[in-house]
Formats: sequence, C-alpha cells, structure tokens
Amino acid sequence: GIVPDCDLLAMPGGESTTISRLLHSEGIAAEIREHVAAGNPLLATCAGLIVASSDAGDDRVEELGILDVSVERNAFGRQRDSFEAPLEIAGLDEPYPAVFIRAPAIDSVGDVEMLASWDDRPVAVRDGPVVGTSFHPELTPDSRIHGLALFENDAATTPALEEPR
Repeated sequence: GIVPDCDLLAMPGGESTTISRLLHSEGIAAEIREHVAAGNPLLATCAGLIVASSDAGDDRVEELGILDVSVERNAFGRQRDSFEAPLEIAGLDEPYPAVFIRAPAIDSVGDVEMLASWDDRPVAVRDGPVVGTSFHPELTPDSRIHGLALFENDAATTPALEEPR
C-alpha cells in the first residue's frame, strides 16, 4: 500500500464522489482509516472533509467515517459564490485568510472540537489526529493550517509564506 509509508496525509478538495470511489476501489480507504487509528495526522479540506465525514448527505459518497460530522455539500454556494474570509481559528493568534470555493458546511458535529465557524456554521473541526476544513488552505500563502493540522509545533505563530515574486 501507499499510505503505510506516509507520516502525514492530506485529502484535498476536488470532486468528493470521485475521490470516494477511487479510495475504495483502490483499497486506500482502509489504509487511511488505519493511518488515523494509529494517531497519524490527516488534513481533510473541502471535498476531503466530505469524504472523511461520517455523513456526507449524499448516497454517491461512501464516507470514511473518520470525522464525526455530517456535512452539506456546496452549502456556501456555487463556483461564482466563492469568497475569502478572515477566520478566527482556535490555536491561531491572527485571523486566517480562508478561501471558500463551492464549500461544504458542517451541519452537525459529534465528538469533535470546533476550531472555527463562519455565518454561524462550523467550517473547521478537529477529531483526534484529523483536522477538517470547509475551505482551501492550499490556496493561500499562509501555512498555519498545515502547521496546526500536521505538525502542532506552535502553528499559531508560524509565519506565512512569502508571496512568490
């Protein structure tokens, strides 16, 4: 398998039904569950959050059930409704420039820590070694979410990456 050789995992945005289908057909779903059960970190963003959830609200998605949340796909609107918002995130000392693109919202949370909300809806959660976000941290030069999720080495003050010149 691929996953057992990884210390850290990220499940990015994309198309959640396709991601789900491929994870299961390739046998990677079980490896991801084992990775998380062993306490290894996983950052699940946007479609990754949907796939990691316990309830994706869509029969076409076979959830991994590693984040005790239910989600609503595209809750913040379609592509043209994309936006950036300054989020107050638990564990970070300054607002985070969160980019939302066809973003899901978390409808309900089980036994998880809520890290951030927007418009009275949870948009970032932690469940043990798993951090899930509705937004796309890879689309900003700010690396603090990756630090918070994957390294826990005082991510609050990790400097943002420089903008490419």
